[in-house]
Amino acid sequence: MKLVRRTIAVCLAVLFMAPAANAQSNVIGKSALDKAVQERVAQDQSDRAAIQSLLRRAEVREVAGKAGLSLDKAVAAVSTLQGDDLRQLAEQARQADNQLAGGASTVVISTTTIIIVLLLVILIIAIAN
Repeated sequence: MKLVRRTIAVCLAVLFMAPAANAQSNVIGKSALDKAVQERVAQDQSDRAAIQSLLRRAEVREVAGKAGLSLDKAVAAVSTLQGDDLRQLAEQARQADNQLAGGASTVVISTTTIIIVLLLVILIIAIAN
């Protein structure tokens, strides 16, 4: 009977240790984790800079003034953006900034629409937080 108990105990010990030994192969190094975090922070900073760059443009200030939107609140709200909201708004901001910087002397309706939508989304997100 003791032999059976010992055999079962050894088998159970081996079964419980096998997943733990296998899990060690999936662990990433601290340097890889630090690098991933630094890349994410750098991307977020770049996205915020793109949005703030667009909000500083004279054309955007003019459109916001005509629409009665507060750019000060929008600029303050940019620092609260994160995740998918930040990435999507940054992409829209880059698109609008490229259109404005592309030599267009007047703001076309699509760019104006992008600017207004961008400002409204930033303000809505700021109010929600």
